[in-house]
Amino acid sequence: MPTAIHRKIALAEAGNLPSAIARLPSGWVVAGDVQPLKGYCILLAHPSVKDFNALEHEARAQYGRDMGRVGDALLAELGSYRINYETWGNLDPALHTHIVPRYLDEPDELRFLPPRQAYDWPNGRAFDLREDRGWMDQVARFLKGL
Repeated sequence: MPTAIHRKIALAEAGNLPSAIARLPSGWVVAGDVQPLKGYCILLAHPSVKDFNALEHEARAQYGRDMGRVGDALLAELGSYRINYETWGNLDPALHTHIVPRYLDEPDELRFLPPRQAYDWPNGRAFDLREDRGWMDQVARFLKGL
């Protein structure tokens, strides 16, 4: 049964996913459906597998390198000071990693918590291509230059 992740990958492959940022060797980088923190991205493994352990050795290494590349882009282009990486897959059993930039200007009571505890994700600001296009283009240029 296709998951939301599979549907996003299919749309990205067809050039029909507005939140798509870049195609990397291990999958697609897309902007999150909500943007509680500017630059929140998700790396969607493609071809899709159920979880990280389902990848062969070199594919695991590539996925890890690509996660780090996205984090490097967010650090360099958006002025974040730290990146949080979350790979769960409990609800949507297709390998994907949430890549969340953290900022020094976040209030201390939020900055030191995991992002999903600190921010109201269900009611967060929805992805908006007009509002998010600028940072998405910055991240895409950085990734293309690597």
